[in-house]
Amino acid sequence: MTAASAAEWIVSALIVIGAGLALVGSWGLVRLPSLMERLHGPTKASTLGLGAILIGSAAWFHLVRGVWTSHELLVSVFLFMTAPISANMIAKVHLHRLRAREASEPAGPAGAPAVPPGGADWATHEAPHEGTPGDFVGD
Repeated sequence: MTAASAAEWIVSALIVIGAGLALVGSWGLVRLPSLMERLHGPTKASTLGLGAILIGSAAWFHLVRGVWTSHELLVSVFLFMTAPISANMIAKVHLHRLRAREASEPAGPAGAPAVPPGGADWATHEAPHEGTPGDFVGD
């Protein structure tokens, strides 16, 4: 087995693993019933899948062409910084809308989130009191 052949096998394996993880993440995004459960597909499996594909691309350029590229590193840094932050913001908005009774969705297999200890709230906004819509506790 030559070095080029071994490099092709390594890169091919990384791309197939990455594509498989991205497929699982996409399938989870479509099949899971509630928004909070659907967040796990693209933020976990798809992110790891894209990471494997980017590592395969960087390995290809280094092992076969003999050059280092920074494009894959930049895409990876951007992806791993933005995916958790955007998922966190989506989850906070969803929890706030559930507390404000603006959203309705079918209950998923995980059920409703547990009440946090110490009288805190999961979202950054407090739940509205039983007054008029738009009035928040502390106004």
